Amino acid sequence: MVVTRELADELPMEQVTEAKARAATLLLAFRHGNQLAFDHELELLLAENAEGEVTTLLAWIAAEAVRKAYAPQVADRVLRALARRAPENTSEVDTEEELVGVAELLEAVDAGDVATVRALVAATPDTTFLLGGLLQAVAMMLPFLPEGELTEIVTELRHRHGARTGIPRQG
Repeated sequence: MVVTRELADELPMEQVTEAKARAATLLLAFRHGNQLAFDHELELLLAENAEGEVTTLLAWIAAEAVRKAYAPQVADRVLRALARRAPENTSEVDTEEELVGVAELLEAVDAGDVATVRALVAATPDTTFLLGGLLQAVAMMLPFLPEGELTEIVTELRHRHGARTGIPRQG
């Protein structure tokens, strides 16, 4: 067990823990292209003037990741390469929405191509956009269902899942 003592100019342990959690939230939002979550967390940090602490912790997380993944003689080269490849404009998170092939997913499901479905889902780092696109596609198809078929589908879904989830019945 490593015992540390708090220095006068250091953050108290509770604040360090909170800053680590916020840094992790920011990193996860950035990694998964979640622009709304990233912007929200960033606004909170700026409003509280906590960006210095979180920036320090983000740097620490990055340094630890590089230290654990690469040999000491390689780590600095990796960091330099990352710095060279950094985009000029970092004001926005790159979303992966454009990379998600919802149409390809629908075609694979229709063809019964399980391997392609699995590959598409596995290749999507954040499935939020994939599921959102799938939901949009289903909504676009609903008007083309024959009359009464939607009611049958909803009844079947309620029969299968209603008892477990407590979905309220409409009208």
